[in-house]
Amino acid sequence: MAAGFLRHLAGDRVEVLSAGTEPAAEVNPVAVQAMAEKGVDLSDARPRALADSAVREADVVITMGCGDACPFYPGKRYEDWTLEDPAGKGIEDVRRIRDQIEARVRGLLAELAPGAASGG
Repeated sequence: MAAGFLRHLAGDRVEVLSAGTEPAAEVNPVAVQAMAEKGVDLSDARPRALADSAVREADVVITMGCGDACPFYPGKRYEDWTLEDPAGKGIEDVRRIRDQIEARVRGLLAELAPGAASGG
């Protein structure tokens, strides 16, 4: 959801890579539904495993509870967003999590690419 919001709000002003340390077989369909309500289409999104090279190339690495499973490189900016996992949750819970993610993404964009957080 965070990558979807980043792409939607920032367009080509920010390069977005999304991956997980233990990716699911498919994107959570309830998350896809919740994002569609915000005008963000995740229907073509596919979970990918986190590649070490993606972390090396990144300026900012946003983690969501991966702890020691995430590669760490000194000098990179890391932020760990402690959020509830939407897996197995109903639409109301996923909407709440989605809205928390959107607020964090907008805050990050306000720092990285002023003006991008109001896009969409």
